[in-house]
Amino acid sequence: MIEIINEYMSLTLGAGAIAIARFSQHAADDNGAWIVSTHPARLLSRNQAITALTLAERLAAGAGRA
Repeated sequence: MIEIINEYMSLTLGAGAIAIARFSQHAADDNGAWIVSTHPARLLSRNQAITALTLAERLAAGAGRA
């Protein structure tokens, strides 16, 4: 489940956190950007951060299938 709260997003699957995203006002030359734990070297828009968490959720859900 993806939870979005102002400047923080989290993805949990079962009882554990899979990925988090946080908004940093000081990133991108003080224009602000989202930093996602699965892509820490990339500065993302809000929509890109949601997409990254959605993809992580799909990958984590499929990881248990053989």
